[in-house]
Amino acid sequence: MYAIARIAGKQFRIEPELNVKVPKLDLEEGSSYEISEILMTSDGKKIQVGTPLIEGLKATAKVISHGRDPKIIVFRKKRRKGFKVTRGHRQGFTLLHIENIQGLTAKPKAAVKPKKEAKPKEVPEPEAKAKPKAKAKPKASAKPKPATKAKAAKPKTAAKLKAPAKKKTVKSEKSEGE
Repeated sequence: MYAIARIAGKQFRIEPELNVKVPKLDLEEGSSYEISEILMTSDGKKIQVGTPLIEGLKATAKVISHGRDPKIIVFRKKRRKGFKVTRGHRQGFTLLHIENIQGLTAKPKAAVKPKKEAKPKEVPEPEAKAKPKAKAKPKASAKPKPATKAKAAKPKTAAKLKAPAKKKTVKSEKSEGE
């Protein structure tokens, strides 16, 4: 049995005996909180959807604690403009313990039972260890393999050949009067 409820403007799935982390509410720790905005319910077989709310259904919750989530870094940058801004944000939250949902007939889930201890399987002990088998050597084939042709060397193109470095000559101007 569960319900979808609107708490502090957001929708949450609530069940009896479940802890829910919601946006911060202005309530004292240990106080009770009534959730009257139930949008949908399900008892496992039948689903009831409100238009937009289901009339007559309420859930009660107890405020366990208040806190803040881990910091989220918000980084903004506009390329080629020299604009960079880094900011951090920590969202506040309230932890609610859902006690019951009034108006639903299904019983809340039972507490989780611890698993039974698994019995170790009995493994028969080997009487005599067998020697590992040696790997079989590949047999020489009767037919000789055909000889493969050697790859012919590709002719180098003119662009790839290294051209000898040209010598730079300096022409000197001779004066006519000399």
